[in-house]
Amino acid sequence: MKPDKYYLDLEERGYYNTIDKRSKDYREYKQWKYTKVEDGYTSHKKSVEKQSKGLGDTIAKITKATGIEKVVKFIAGEDCGCDERQDRWNKVFRYKTVNCLSEEDYVFITSFFNNNKGRIDFDTKYILIGIYNDVFNTNEDRNTSCNSCVIKIVNNLKRYMNEYSK
Repeated sequence: MKPDKYYLDLEERGYYNTIDKRSKDYREYKQWKYTKVEDGYTSHKKSVEKQSKGLGDTIAKITKATGIEKVVKFIAGEDCGCDERQDRWNKVFRYKTVNCLSEEDYVFITSFFNNNKGRIDFDTKYILIGIYNDVFNTNEDRNTSCNSCVIKIVNNLKRYMNEYSK
């Protein structure tokens, strides 16, 4: 496979929009693009899964980073009750967490943010609000005609993508 710069340059010039979709060049481009999306989605998924579920996870991360965890395990043994305590703290002090996108939604959102020129048609708006509801556990009305509501949703999805797709 050719270097990324090759595909990016031709993609920027619109070459792949004009060639025969059955050509070898186009098949290689699609394979490269799919690999990039797959890598991006895997990274995104890991990033979302790393988020703390509650205070117990945060405390566990702090004790691990500072070395306290090793000292406690050395003194109290491997079964010091830390895991049960962490689960209890997570249940009592639960954070509001976001869900991970499906791979299909990830591809749609990535494509939307890369190709959007400012106007959103009804079908796109409907899909975006559905994705927003899934990710943030909300129940926004999909048939809204409120532009400021749609802008808020798009901005929140953009912030989500920037936060979890590094």
